[in-house]
Amino acid sequence: MNDYVLKLAKILGEFVWHQHATMDEVFLVIEGNMIIELRDGPLKLEKGELCVVPKGLEHKPMADDECLLLLIAPIGTRNTGSIAGERTAPADAWI
Repeated sequence: MNDYVLKLAKILGEFVWHQHATMDEVFLVIEGNMIIELRDGPLKLEKGELCVVPKGLEHKPMADDECLLLLIAPIGTRNTGSIAGERTAPADAWI
């Protein structure tokens, strides 16, 4: 949509600490529950709740049980932000 991608994703377990230096990231929980770990404490999200993680804010998404969510981010956003590792997918790849 315009210069943004909308991705459905399933998460389970912990992701990696990362940040997106130049772009915000939106999480909308479709089914289940998740936590977005922030350095100053966790943010718990339930079905129907949305969170905008501001650019530059380090965060780590996680879910104890499978969680379906919609991610909204600018085209070219790498899933692990400024961190590269085994969980990094090519920008705009379906993950």
